[in-house]
Amino acid sequence: MTKAKKSGDATACSPGTLEKMKVKETTLANTKLSTVKLNWKEVYYTNCPLISASNVDQELGWTKEEYKKISVNYFYLRAKAENDWYPHYIHNMDNLIRFGGLFPPIHTQADMRRTRLLGVTHAPKEGGCMMVRARDDIYRMAELKGKKIGLSRSQNKIKTDWWGIQEEQGIELMLRMNGMTRKDVRIVEFPYADDWYNNPEMVGPVMENPSELWLRRDHKNDLAFRPLETALLTGVVDAIYTQSKPFQHLQEATGKMKAIEDLSRYPDWTLQVANIPATITCSDVMAEKHPELVVAFMKGMIKVGRWANEHKHAAAAILDKQTFYLDVEDTYRGIKDMDLVPNLSPQNMASVEIGKDFMLSHGYIKRDFDVHKWAAPEFLEQAARELLEAQWKKTTKSKLPSAAAALASGGRIG
Repeated sequence: MTKAKKSGDATACSPGTLEKMKVKETTLANTKLSTVKLNWKEVYYTNCPLISASNVDQELGWTKEEYKKISVNYFYLRAKAENDWYPHYIHNMDNLIRFGGLFPPIHTQADMRRTRLLGVTHAPKEGGCMMVRARDDIYRMAELKGKKIGLSRSQNKIKTDWWGIQEEQGIELMLRMNGMTRKDVRIVEFPYADDWYNNPEMVGPVMENPSELWLRRDHKNDLAFRPLETALLTGVVDAIYTQSKPFQHLQEATGKMKAIEDLSRYPDWTLQVANIPATITCSDVMAEKHPELVVAFMKGMIKVGRWANEHKHAAAAILDKQTFYLDVEDTYRGIKDMDLVPNLSPQNMASVEIGKDFMLSHGYIKRDFDVHKWAAPEFLEQAARELLEAQWKKTTKSKLPSAAAALASGGRIG
């Protein structure tokens, strides 16, 4: 029987509390990966616990309906016991679509395998905060000079250290915005094994829906998702990075921590790349051999994204089940100005490039690539066109003896 996971134990998209980890290095040479056998009548999806249409759709089921129309089964990654968690990070399944944080797919595209960038969703005000103990006599970044800032370091060399990347990027930006550099503070690294992704005791039972991951855990108070918090509160370090708004509000609500800097308060939108924009990626094999599977997914994301934009409070109630805002109302405030319909806008593509360039400059990826060539807007365009054509047909059929010709035909109505 699979052991129930405790608060602080690692889980999908979280390292777990670091003081519990025995430090060892995980590589492809000492790790066995596991996935189901490839079957193009099946498509799997995986997502991160962040703001995305996928995290709304897992309760609505509209994307599954799109796949049913073409007689394809649509499963969550962990709906099959054969799949471990590694595909979420390294995309080692041809028939997988991922909607999640920015840094893992950049690492995959740069150094592991070819994928396609299908769309992004950005949270434009979540760049990051610097947290200190609430009662410490520290109120400004300048007062951290000579003090210790924590930085987690994954020892898993198969996947990218996405947690550490956002910490390091955020720390450097906050120092720079206050006329400081790394030389002004002491960066204390916390290596951790990060080796649980194929461990049966940690992988957990199969689940049909990502929300099931939280049925046995109070994720908003689970220190697995706040890995350096214990080190801060026990005085091992004097400050840590945290994401603006989601984790920040949870940590402040304890009364034990406060933010002395917040990148989301600056007008500069280029500061807001903290493992975001959230990206949708698929394998190059799926894109080239089975484009209809990609289009079906994007149709679902567009439909759900539009619904979420029109019903923000309802979407917030769904997202609160799996994300890290304080509560439903806090989630609503966080998403009310966000566009949940995936896009490939020039500004958001620039944000993707900022994340990629940081990873390259700091050695998190070995190879550079052009993010604009990575993007595949044709699938988003085709999905939007098919949805528009379906609505056109439905609307004209209700007004005319028969449906009008397709929009692209140039034919006259009636």
